[in-house]
Amino acid sequence: MTVPMLSLVVPMLNEAEMVPILKERLTEVMGEIGETYEIICVNDGSRDGTADLLDAAHEADGRIKVLHLSRNFGKEIALTAGIDHAQGAAVIAIDADLQDPPELISEFVRLWRAGHEVVYGQRNERRTDTALKRMTANAFYRVMGRLARVDIPAGAGDFRLMDRKVVDALGQLRERNRFMKGLFSWVGYRQIAVPYRRPRRAAGRTKFSYWGLWNFALDGITSQSTVPLRVAGYLGFVVAVISVIYASFLVIRTLVYGSDVPGYASTIVAVLFLGGVQLIVLGVIGEYLARIFEETKQRPLYLVQASRGFDAAVSASTPKTRT
Repeated sequence: MTVPMLSLVVPMLNEAEMVPILKERLTEVMGEIGETYEIICVNDGSRDGTADLLDAAHEADGRIKVLHLSRNFGKEIALTAGIDHAQGAAVIAIDADLQDPPELISEFVRLWRAGHEVVYGQRNERRTDTALKRMTANAFYRVMGRLARVDIPAGAGDFRLMDRKVVDALGQLRERNRFMKGLFSWVGYRQIAVPYRRPRRAAGRTKFSYWGLWNFALDGITSQSTVPLRVAGYLGFVVAVISVIYASFLVIRTLVYGSDVPGYASTIVAVLFLGGVQLIVLGVIGEYLARIFEETKQRPLYLVQASRGFDAAVSASTPKTRT
């Protein structure tokens, strides 16, 4: 089969309403660009009609290829699966909700041909999001900017074009706790931003709850930084110093004024405070230990139940190389 110039990767979970809209928008945009392309849709364990609609889309247009994962592995893993099996000279990651305007792809391609190896979309306005989501997103990027060892641009999502050399570099990063925005930044290369205003979702509902976003933020922080462990150590050191100072104060007071009956309230406060600090420190350590535990099992990142449009059957998380 002819190797396409551009590969689009679209992770999907219960996006039956979006499949026909997405197919129409993407084929129209890619037709205007005029390059050979493939669209890899990754069905991440959908329970609605997404799978059947994707299979029908492939039958109607062979450039639409489908990976059906064996269960829901999460968006980061689904995106990884699509990137692993993309064959294009450039790979474009885009969300299924069309809040990343496909019309920007032509600008991505232009900048790529000008010599940039990564071209990413940067959301400079999020009026379609709730006030709470905007506030938490801004706080997350500020925290990541201070904690992460690499620069993760504020407002940058997964919507981006990557040169084949960048895709091959990503294929070498196989950690289980995947925060793709951090991995995109970690590999480096020449990157440039394309700002855009984020539109409303074309159809359907978001699959991220606030609890899911909170866990996603924790995954991002723990995968990109060890600062929380250092903070836990510093906190323990400060509490130990305060305890030594207070113990010295009690000894001196007893030597000067004699023994007295200790106060019940102060004892309870000290016990609860120290107990709370210990639990916080143990929780932080536990988060990192859990990730080490996941890595030691060496399980594949994902399993593919069925595939449509690929040269050979796809069964597991093995990155494909361009031939």
